[in-house]
Amino acid sequence: MNKTHTDVVPASVPGAILGHVFARPELLDRALTHSSWANEYGAGPEHNERQEFLGDAVLELCVSWELYRRFPDAREGQLTRLRARLVSTASLAERARALGLDKRIKLGRGEESQGGRERDAVLSDALEAVLAAVYEDGGEAAAMAAVAALFAPCWPEAPQATVIKDYKTRLQEAAQQRFGAAPLYTRLGSNGPEHAKIFEVGLRLPDGREFRATGTSCKKAEQTAARQALAALQAKKED
Repeated sequence: MNKTHTDVVPASVPGAILGHVFARPELLDRALTHSSWANEYGAGPEHNERQEFLGDAVLELCVSWELYRRFPDAREGQLTRLRARLVSTASLAERARALGLDKRIKLGRGEESQGGRERDAVLSDALEAVLAAVYEDGGEAAAMAAVAALFAPCWPEAPQATVIKDYKTRLQEAAQQRFGAAPLYTRLGSNGPEHAKIFEVGLRLPDGREFRATGTSCKKAEQTAARQALAALQAKKED
C-alpha cells in the first residue's frame, strides 16, 4: 500500500516556538517543510527555501543589533567575528537541535535515507526559515525577541570571547583530556552522482568506540561523526 502524508509526516507542529505564538501557524509549518518533501508529495512551492532567503537576512540583522547593543565599545572587526561564529552553519545546526527541529522537519524519503535529518546544512536552513516565519507573523520585534532567546546560552560575555568551536576541535580537546590521544578518522567511500555525492567517514575513539556519518563532503561527514562522539562522551560522563 502506498504511503500517505500522515504515514510519513511527523506529528503536527505546535503553533509556537522561541516564545512566539503564531497567529498564522501555517508559516511555521512551511518553515519546517524541506523542498524534498514538497517535491515528493506535489506540494509545489509550499516549502521553506524562500523563507531561508529571508531568514538569513533577519538573522544577520537581529544578531548584529544584539551584539551592537551588548558591546558598545567593541570595534567593527570584533563584532564581525562574533557574528560570524554565532551564525555559522555549525552553530545554527546546534541551536536547531536544541529546539528539536531535527525531529520536526518534514523530509522526503530520499533525503531522509541520505541522513538529511542529521545534516548541519539542512538544520541551519530550517532554523533560518523558522526565524523568517516569526518575522512574517510577528514583525521585527518578535524576530528580535526570538533571536535573543535562541542564542541565550551562547551570547559572549566579552567581545574577545570565543562563541563556539567546531565539533572536531571540541572532540580533539575532549579526547586528549580524557584519553591522552586523538580520535582517528577514516574515509569509507562515497556514492551518488558526481554533482550530488554523499561521503561516508568512520571515527574511532581511543577507547575503541566507533561512529559512522555521512555528508555532502568529507569535512561535513567528519563534523557529524565528531558531534556523535562528543554526545557519547558526554553521556558516559554523566553516567
